[in-house]
Amino acid sequence: MTPDPISKIEMTPDPNHRLAVLISGRGTNLQSLIDATRDTRLDATIAVVISNRADAGGLERARRAGIETLVLDHRGWPSREDYDRAIVRELQARDVRLICLAGFMRRFSDVMLEAFPNAILNIHPSLLPAFPGLHPHQQALEHGVKVSGVTVHLVTSDLDAGPIIVQRSVPVHADDTPDTLAARILVEEHKAYPEAVSIVLAGGWRVDGRRFVRSTTDAGV
Repeated sequence: MTPDPISKIEMTPDPNHRLAVLISGRGTNLQSLIDATRDTRLDATIAVVISNRADAGGLERARRAGIETLVLDHRGWPSREDYDRAIVRELQARDVRLICLAGFMRRFSDVMLEAFPNAILNIHPSLLPAFPGLHPHQQALEHGVKVSGVTVHLVTSDLDAGPIIVQRSVPVHADDTPDTLAARILVEEHKAYPEAVSIVLAGGWRVDGRRFVRSTTDAGV
């Protein structure tokens, strides 16, 4: 059976700034985006929250905020590509223009990346390119770094390697555990994600190789 065709979406001016947030867990970064849309830090609408897990705590956060939720269990599809096509269809049906991954524990295939080029954001609790992948807090402590932090970046086919939009640093204390470091970084995550989304929606930027480049005017330089 031939899959439904998927159109390619380019980032163009969108007066409604319709976002989707994809989650797998408790959704604290989702909450930061919800809060930012309510207090004028972020001029956008969260059109839908999608989770691959029915028990994700973030779904209830979205429902309380009056946001549509969908559960698309990745285990119900024969391939990663088929699953991604299902997500793309749901996003296109809601005219979503920007996707924010907030603890979504799935990697995308080219199906998703080609449908939304330079329009998928991810947040990672380290100063990338240091400590990509799983357990970044433990990695930071094992390497003895004095500073860690959070990175918001565009998603590419390489894990945690897309162009960096925003970074915020956090000191690492001598008595830190992965949990205490994670808690301090999480505070900065909740600031960094709305900031990065606002930058992307405002336009005036380009991708130059691995770099996310803002115009001097828009960057305030």
